[in-house]
Amino acid sequence: MRLTNSTVPVYTVSGSSTSRSLPDWLSQKQRQKQKNDPEYANRVEILQDFEFEEASACVRVSEDGEWVMSTGTYKPQIHTHYLPNLALSWARHTDTLNKTFLFLSSDYSKTVHLQEDRSIEFHTPGGCHDSLRIPRYGRDLAYDRSSTELLVPAVGVNSNGMGEVFRINLEQGRFMKEFEVDVGGDDLTSMGGGALQGGIRTGSVNTAAVAEGSHNLLAFGTSLGTVEFWDSRARARVATLAMPTDHDGRPEVTALDFHRSGISTAVGTSSGLIYLYDLRSPLPTLKKDQGYGYPIHYVQHLTASSTTRASTSEPKIASADKRILKLWDQYDGAPWTSVEPTVDINCVAWCRDSGMFLTANEGRQQHAFFIPQLGPAPKWCSFLDNVVEEMADDPNDPMAFSRSNVGEVYDNFKFLTLPQLRMLNLDHLVGKTNLLRPYMHGYFVAQGLYEEARLIANPTTYEEERQKRVQAKIEKERESRIRGKKKVTAKVNRKMVERILDREEKNERRRAQRVLAQGGDEKEIEQPEGATEEPEPTSQEEKGLLADSRFARLFQDEDFAVDETSREFQQLNPSTKTTVSTNLDREKGLTAVEEEALDEVPPSSDEDDFGASSRYKTKERISNADYKRKSGQKGGKQMQMKVTSSAGSRASGREQGDRSFGSRADNMRPGQRIKRNGPRAVVGNQVITFDAPSGRTKNRLDTRDHGRSEKRSKDRRSASGNTFRKM
Repeated sequence: MRLTNSTVPVYTVSGSSTSRSLPDWLSQKQRQKQKNDPEYANRVEILQDFEFEEASACVRVSEDGEWVMSTGTYKPQIHTHYLPNLALSWARHTDTLNKTFLFLSSDYSKTVHLQEDRSIEFHTPGGCHDSLRIPRYGRDLAYDRSSTELLVPAVGVNSNGMGEVFRINLEQGRFMKEFEVDVGGDDLTSMGGGALQGGIRTGSVNTAAVAEGSHNLLAFGTSLGTVEFWDSRARARVATLAMPTDHDGRPEVTALDFHRSGISTAVGTSSGLIYLYDLRSPLPTLKKDQGYGYPIHYVQHLTASSTTRASTSEPKIASADKRILKLWDQYDGAPWTSVEPTVDINCVAWCRDSGMFLTANEGRQQHAFFIPQLGPAPKWCSFLDNVVEEMADDPNDPMAFSRSNVGEVYDNFKFLTLPQLRMLNLDHLVGKTNLLRPYMHGYFVAQGLYEEARLIANPTTYEEERQKRVQAKIEKERESRIRGKKKVTAKVNRKMVERILDREEKNERRRAQRVLAQGGDEKEIEQPEGATEEPEPTSQEEKGLLADSRFARLFQDEDFAVDETSREFQQLNPSTKTTVSTNLDREKGLTAVEEEALDEVPPSSDEDDFGASSRYKTKERISNADYKRKSGQKGGKQMQMKVTSSAGSRASGREQGDRSFGSRADNMRPGQRIKRNGPRAVVGNQVITFDAPSGRTKNRLDTRDHGRSEKRSKDRRSASGNTFRKM
């Protein structure tokens, strides 16, 4: 489907611009090849064989909405489509071209056709039922149901110099006395000079309209540029309405249509202008220009069969010439949308209560246009609603018209099944109005209409809904009273004030929730008449801690300021989170016990100085981090590496340093060989030993064997497991 006029989208469902028909002379093999053609394979064929060999002249939709009849050429023929089957029901040829036709019944069973050879044919399902000839060429057909009379406006004048509208009574089967209409004569010099009919500037009655459902007046438009209104009961002229003149004179009247109320009349002229008249005034209420200057051959008020919100709020009028079909507002004439096919338009038919238009045109294929915003698709092609909505919702489709409103097609609709519609007493609207949009096994109903119908079906629901809304409004106001941050005006102890305000707000919210749970407000203190402000609380508890005068200086005087970073405050409030002050960043002095523990730590030796003077015990102040790291080790002690030099030993040691290892071992006494592992027996420049640090230096042991046994006993764990018994 091709989309045009994206403001108010118009879909060309069928026609020469969207689908291609195959010629009859193609072979079956060539026809099968067309299946691979994407343009041919993706076409939408809403009605099969909705076309003629050369052109179509007229198209009509039956009153029940199930039949479409159209006439065309060449050869002259009649096509009738059965819409529920979307197919051609039958085709029939005629002897001459058809000018126009009408449905005499609600379906296709009775039709009347005005032919170009001054004949009128009556057709039934079996064929042509009867045929008769009229004295002059007819221009239009109209049917008066109240008197069962067929009205045929004709060209030319009678012996009295007046135009004629032939009357054929179908009940009696004979001609009645014609209506004589002033058409201005048929020559250039006189009025009704009696020239041959069909001559230049011959006067004629071009069109006719009947105000059905209201006052039943008959209106005839003439070539003189006038509209005559006749009363069918008195068979007399009631009034004459003259069209405004332009630079070419007074234009002819080529199209007429009554509003359903019978008060407003739309008149189309040969100069491409449409005038709207109120029958109570001779001046037009609105003038609309079609734009191309061609004669207007179609004008219609698009009023639905039942009054709906859409039809009463924004009524539309459709008008067409051979180039364009326009839809515009009835009140101000503002253009709404338009349809401009690639071929000339001969006739337009609107499927009532829908957004579908069918046209007869000069092309081979007849056109079908769908406007979703005008109304839903007819029942016989309801699938178009889903197709159009899918196209509109697809953001990747270049032909989509509502990219910004993706997913909003059913935002304001409620889906209801048929049993639910019966419960709401809305089942009588099915198939009669566009308020219900059929979809799958149910219908989409406007949300506003659903709410109204639900309240009407259950009257008590309205009171419940009203009480619910009132209660919701009251709760909203109550919540607004307890919300909001109070302004802190304290000069000192601001954090304490904020904590107090938070606690009071929580208490107030709990109190409000208790009141709402009880279903009413607490008893309010009565106010005197004329008082506008609330009475002040009677006790200090109702005022709160901040409003108490006894604690005013606590939040205003700097002498009462609480230093939350002090050591005393942290000891009293260990759970309170405070920011660390810069004064606490300095190193904290060590206590006497910590300094005494540091004295017990042995000093480290200088690795650069390998002399005997490198072992010095010094006391240095260390930082907190170093102290904590050392104290965290087992027992607060760790192995210390010591480097000693043998330079200070006896001279015999230095002399032996020049000797070889074998000579020293041979000259060594047996006692010295046993003790060679000791530090004094080692011969060399330096000795590295690892000693476990101990407490203060006590009396040195006399012998090394006794010292090793005592050290081994200290390091060994007691079997009893109680270390404190030996302390």
